Amino acid sequence: MPFPVDRGRLIGLVDRFAGHRLVVAGDFVLDRFVYGHPKRVSREAPVLILRYWKEEALPGGAGNTAANVRALGGVPVPVGATGADDAGRQLRDALRGRGIDTDGLAEVAGYRTPTKTRILGGAPHAIKQQIVRYDVEDTLPEGTEARLSERLRAAAAGARGAIVSDYGYGAVSPRVVPALRSALDGASRICVDSRHRLPDYAGVDAATPNEEELEEAAGEALHDADAKLEAAGAALRAKMRCGCLLVTRGSRGMIVFSDGAPVERIPVHGTDQVADVTGAGDTVLATFALAFSAGASPLEAALLANFAGGVVVMKMGTAVVTPAELKAAVESDRALLP
Repeated sequence: MPFPVDRGRLIGLVDRFAGHRLVVAGDFVLDRFVYGHPKRVSREAPVLILRYWKEEALPGGAGNTAANVRALGGVPVPVGATGADDAGRQLRDALRGRGIDTDGLAEVAGYRTPTKTRILGGAPHAIKQQIVRYDVEDTLPEGTEARLSERLRAAAAGARGAIVSDYGYGAVSPRVVPALRSALDGASRICVDSRHRLPDYAGVDAATPNEEELEEAAGEALHDADAKLEAAGAALRAKMRCGCLLVTRGSRGMIVFSDGAPVERIPVHGTDQVADVTGAGDTVLATFALAFSAGASPLEAALLANFAGGVVVMKMGTAVVTPAELKAAVESDRALLP
C-alpha cells in the first residue's frame, strides 16, 4: 500500500537542498579502489594474479557523507582530522575536487589517515568484482576532539543542521552533541550515525543505525522478528531521547520510528539485485539529514533517503546521488507513492 506522501512535495524538498549548509563532523576515511584484469594463477600460491589497470582515491566515512551532501546541492562543512601522510593529502584533494572546503580538517602528526583499500578484478569489458579489502586503521591521540572544538564552533555558524558520523577513530564522541547544540541555531537538527556507541548519543534529533547496530544496542540478535525489531527500535529511541530513528535493513528496506506516528516499514526502492553497497549508509545519512533539516517529516525524509539508497547501490564504488537522479527516482516510482 502506497504511503500517504505527496510526490510533488518530495520533489520540492529536493529543490530545497540547494545551498543548504550542514556541519559534517566525524571520522574522515580514504577509500582506495585498485582495479586489475585477470592474468593467470600464480605459481607461488593458488591465487589470482591481476594485471594493474587503474586506481581511484575517493572520500569515505564522513568524507563520503560530505560528498553526498555536496552532490545533492548542499554545502557540507567538514570537521575532523587526517594524518600528515599521503592518504590524508589524497583525501583532502578528493574533497576539494568536489568543491568542499577542508579548512575544518586538522592535520595530526603521527596519525595514519584511515584507509580502506579494495582490490577488484574482472575482464576488460566486465564488471569488476571485489576480491579482497585491507584497512589501515589508527586512533586519534587523546585531546584531538578538544582541539577540534573551535573548528566545530566556526563550522556551525550559519549552518542549518549537523551530521555526526562516528566510525570509532576518535574525531567525535557523544560529547559533541551539547557543543553542537550551543553553537547551532535552536531550530537546527542534529543527525547521528555511530558504529558502536549509538545509545550514548542522547538528545540528538535523529539517528540512522543499520540493523546490525540496532542488534548491538539491544544486546541480542533480532532474527527479523517484527515484535523484537519494534521493541528494540522503541527502546533505543527512548534511551537516546531522539525524535526519529531510521533503521536501514539492506534489501529489506527501512523502518521508521518517530514521535506521534506509527512505526513505518518502507520496502527497498528498485531491485534487490544491487551492484555495490559500498558507502550506501553514508548516502542514506546525507539525504535524510538534508531533507530533515529542510523541513521534511521523518517519513518524508526516510522515503527520500530510501530512494537515494536505491539509486546509489546500482553504482560501483563509493558513489553519490545527484538531485536529478533523486527526483527521477521519485517521479518514476509506482510502488511507494500514490
